[in-house]
Amino acid sequence: VQLVESGGGSVQTGGSLSLSCVTSGFRFDHYAIGWFRQAPGKEREELACRNSNDGTTSYVDPVKGRFIMTSDNAKNAAYLQMNNLKPDDTAVYYCAVRQFSESCPAYSMDFWGKGILVTVSS
Repeated sequence: VQLVESGGGSVQTGGSLSLSCVTSGFRFDHYAIGWFRQAPGKEREELACRNSNDGTTSYVDPVKGRFIMTSDNAKNAAYLQMNNLKPDDTAVYYCAVRQFSESCPAYSMDFWGKGILVTVSS
């Protein structure tokens, strides 16, 4: 099983970045997939989750209206478009999956990527 994030980097406040998570080694459409982040000194937090039952996507309040998660079952990949970035968005971003799940709780995901750094400067 592999999950590989890409697309991170540095951007100024108000800018945009697009992250990708390419996966392999499991049946992608049988898994919920989520995006998470962990800032220095803080706990890992869920940002968005596509559930495996009906494919709908949910977001946490801090990123609603700014971040958009999409996925492509044919490419076994998920994406996170991040707009209007703020310095508080600076963190390591991860994708993770959980089999046959309607949610993406950070404490019980099955597989994780290694993460990618996003830095937003003021």
